[in-house]
Amino acid sequence: FFFDVMSPGSCFFLPHGARIYNKLVSFIRQCYRERGFDEVITPNIFNCELWKTSGHYQNYRDDMFLFVTADKEEYGMKPMNCPGHCLMFRHTARSYKDLPMRFADFGVLHRNEKSGSLTGLTRVRRFQQDDAHIFCAKDQIFQEVKGALEFMKYVYDAMGFTFHLNLSTRPDKYVGEIKVWDEAEKQLQKVLETFCGEHKMDWATDAGGGAFYGPKIDIQLEDALKRRHQCATVQLDFQLPKRFGLKFKRSNECIEEPVIVHRAILGSVERMMAVLIEQWGGKWPLWLSPRQVCVVPIAPDLIEYAEKVGKILHDRGFFVEVDSSKLQFKKKIALAATSKTNYVLVVGGKERDAASVNVRTRENKIVGVMTVEDFIGRMQEEIKEFK
Repeated sequence: FFFDVMSPGSCFFLPHGARIYNKLVSFIRQCYRERGFDEVITPNIFNCELWKTSGHYQNYRDDMFLFVTADKEEYGMKPMNCPGHCLMFRHTARSYKDLPMRFADFGVLHRNEKSGSLTGLTRVRRFQQDDAHIFCAKDQIFQEVKGALEFMKYVYDAMGFTFHLNLSTRPDKYVGEIKVWDEAEKQLQKVLETFCGEHKMDWATDAGGGAFYGPKIDIQLEDALKRRHQCATVQLDFQLPKRFGLKFKRSNECIEEPVIVHRAILGSVERMMAVLIEQWGGKWPLWLSPRQVCVVPIAPDLIEYAEKVGKILHDRGFFVEVDSSKLQFKKKIALAATSKTNYVLVVGGKERDAASVNVRTRENKIVGVMTVEDFIGRMQEEIKEFK
């Protein structure tokens, strides 16, 4: 990846970077299917009346990209997805049978960060989040927030992270009534006590660290070097439903306001990539690697077989390269090691005759000869176990 002065704070992802980026997104998408989330797509630009309704215009406008159209109306590029999801919820009458309603959105977001604060992938102007908003009844808050924490733990365990939890409470600049804030903070505290009790973890309070519209659970992940990073968040919001007039009908015909649970696990996909680059130092686990396999023929007359093996692996969904160059064999092996490819498959005459490959790991450990199908099975098991 790289950055360019023609679009400061917006990353250009090259093919291998895009592979990692897309794999992170597809991983979360698969988790969504298993956990009852529905993915939606929303506009990038909204009339500023929306941002005034949500409170972002009053509290966040300095960090937004705003412009006036030819019709003399002020619009803003979305810095977050929640107001658009509120419009989706409000689009039609809702019943208690519809809840919880879990909207997930990978839409592109823009925030007008000052040029001096831009820092590689960790602080950018254009990014995507694994953003989701859960619209639920008050008696569903506990299960939905706890479910969000369990979801987060599953993802972070797969990536080899430990994490720390903080309850961030009402800031000096906030919207809404204090009694509503107190109720929301009490709900989140109850979830933290249960979740941390089950997983033998501690949690702390970050007084005044909440968002302007509600308290939140901030999650700081810890990488292999014991450095902490803010990525995931779970936020409880009683304010946006009021501001947008969101309602649902109970079975007894009573009308109630839903509660919104804002949650992200990767957070910014860009920031998570930065953390993972540091975590693994370019030695990506097989399930995330942009260079999974390199097939190396030991002689020119074996290039055809090497390409056949490469096609089989490609057709089964793996990222594979075939080194058909005129470099010496030892140079090819060294080049594959330098590129941190997970597996090198050496093919000679014996391997061709037996429809097999000679497998080496990234660390140049010789695994041995196995059939192509057995090798595929080995990789599938590793990927399944997030190795």
